[in-house]
Amino acid sequence: MQDEPLDPLIGATIDDRYLVLAKVARGGMSTVYLAKDIRLNRNIALKILHPHLATDNAFIERLQREAWSAASLSHPHVVQIHDHGVGAAHAYLVLEYIDGHTLREVINSSAPLTPRQALDLLDPIVEGLAAAHAAGLVHRDVKPENVLISRSGWVKIGDFGLSRAVTTTTNTATLLGTVGYIAPELVNGDGGDARSDIYSAGIMLYELLTGEQPFRGKIPIAVAMQHVRDDAPPPSAAVPGLPAEMDELVRYMTEKDPDHRPANGASLLEDLRHIRRTLTPEELDAGGTRRHGNPAALSAATPGSADTEALSAAVDGFATPLGNPTEAIDNGGAGDQANGTTVIDAPLYPTSVIPAANRLYVDDAADTATNTPHFGAAGTESGAGVDHESAEIAPAGLSKREARAAAKDRAKAAARPITTLGSAHPRRRAAIWILVVAVLGLLLAAAGWFLALGPGALATVPNVHNKTVGQAQVLIQDQGFELAATSEVFNEKTAAGLVVDTDPTAGTEQRKFRGVTILVSRGPVLYPVAALAGKTLADAKAALAGGHLAVGAVAEAFDEKAKAGTVVSQNPQPGTEFRSGTKVDLVVSKGPKPIPVPSLVGRTSADAQSALKGVGLVAAVAPDQVNSATVPAGSVVSQSPGDGTLTAGGKVTLTISKGPKMVMVPDVVGKQVDAARAQLEALGFKVKVENVFGGFFGTVRFQDPQGVEAPEGSTVTLRVI
Repeated sequence: MQDEPLDPLIGATIDDRYLVLAKVARGGMSTVYLAKDIRLNRNIALKILHPHLATDNAFIERLQREAWSAASLSHPHVVQIHDHGVGAAHAYLVLEYIDGHTLREVINSSAPLTPRQALDLLDPIVEGLAAAHAAGLVHRDVKPENVLISRSGWVKIGDFGLSRAVTTTTNTATLLGTVGYIAPELVNGDGGDARSDIYSAGIMLYELLTGEQPFRGKIPIAVAMQHVRDDAPPPSAAVPGLPAEMDELVRYMTEKDPDHRPANGASLLEDLRHIRRTLTPEELDAGGTRRHGNPAALSAATPGSADTEALSAAVDGFATPLGNPTEAIDNGGAGDQANGTTVIDAPLYPTSVIPAANRLYVDDAADTATNTPHFGAAGTESGAGVDHESAEIAPAGLSKREARAAAKDRAKAAARPITTLGSAHPRRRAAIWILVVAVLGLLLAAAGWFLALGPGALATVPNVHNKTVGQAQVLIQDQGFELAATSEVFNEKTAAGLVVDTDPTAGTEQRKFRGVTILVSRGPVLYPVAALAGKTLADAKAALAGGHLAVGAVAEAFDEKAKAGTVVSQNPQPGTEFRSGTKVDLVVSKGPKPIPVPSLVGRTSADAQSALKGVGLVAAVAPDQVNSATVPAGSVVSQSPGDGTLTAGGKVTLTISKGPKMVMVPDVVGKQVDAARAQLEALGFKVKVENVFGGFFGTVRFQDPQGVEAPEGSTVTLRVI
């Protein structure tokens, strides 16, 4: 706890009675200080209203209501209020000082808790609420920050600043409470009653079991609407393995309709203790992955016991007096503290409240030993405070003074012992001492033999590495050690069946009665080879590394089915087992093998199709044939593709020739040779000119063929004179 040196109240005395020692917390309404009650010389928690609110009548009335409400409760699990005051400078409450920590710190450091731990913490909280409900009070702000745990383990619920008397408050009360735990009816403005506290306790139970609140959001109104709209999830959804009874209990306590919840704290307390009795030890200890400490540190006495045993949880390093956790500094206690408290193990025998005896003093008026009533002179039964001496009946013939003297003598005689408790006979006492010394001597001798020569003597564990189990057992027993069970371990260097080492190791000195465990080799650890076919090379390498194996040689090969870059085969085969680091060779696919497309133009259709089939390609003949002056009918005129490569099964389209086109040869006799040539060549014919008599006139006199059809591209002979 670090004080703020500028706070003017530190060191001041409030109302000439309360000396302010240190600041504990500051919130929106008040500041909480650790103070000392000078009159009673005890530490107290002093909650002082902020100055700007001290003059607000509404806040002053609320402070007074808080004092009246809390002061009406006197219960071991409720923080007690001692005093309150309103002056010109300050308005304050004086509260019981709790040297310990809050339940919020337990949740932050230890949640999720087991059902046993959660019920142990919830039981005293509900017992305190039950007392408040029986007194007609509602807390209306039940949350972990308002639950205080003392260093001795007592759990108390505090800050009844939001409570109100059920009989004096209407249902139009202002909405108060912390949004993470607020009941739906308070959000809806319907007012609250004891069942609102039950709802908040149910949310707190969920947080104890899971370590988090069931409803969360970025803004408070979003969380509040979840309380109205959504059902609390079962805690087993967040912490698998919790018993179904805990899910049912959380659901029962957090029902949206208050009529479906327990009626009050007393009703809930009965249900809690019934569930505690019916759960098995395994179910009580389910879940609860603790972040710190020992889970047993939160175990409490059986809830509801007559003497109300305190929780056996001791927390070091905190002194947290009662403040107003609703107004806590920074994040209201919802987050971790800078120096978080660690719950340590409970003492072996936790302190319990012992029931009072029937009689506290020997001279009590009531005679509880015999339960014999005393009667006065009138014969009526008298109560406490009767003077037994004056009540004695004086013997006949004695005056009152003589009777009192006789009574005094009888009292002295009763106080005088009738048996002298002298010392025992000297010889008998000497014999007893001799016997005691003899027994002690025997015990010392036995202990000396045990530690020097017997099973308690020190011996060195022998080296039995690479021995058989039988040989190792003989060597170990020869040294006087007891043999423990053998244990098998994997070892890369020692053959299976031979001894790797001992526990403790060879050369260690220890007592002979302590066992020596022989560690027998199972041989090296063998790892199975994974199936890698179809994986990419990168995935195959990762799989081998994850299986403690290595990649060997990587080869590439064409494969008609495997995608390029994927594993086609491996060596060794899948399922075989090898030592760590064994290399596995891989063959990776280069994809289908490329096939060059042959040139087929001019070849007959049958010859071309046979050639394609021979190289693994497929011939596709075009349905329409074309004329060709150069390619005879039935032969390939063209192909697609004409060159390049294809993969197996690739298709090559063939176009077949139907021979040259037939064209009518015109009659050019009588025409000049140049005109005749041009006309024939335009029709696709070739022209051959033969000059007769030197072809002086240049006139065509004969042609062959003439007036008939001839193949396109064929030759027409002209004779010119």
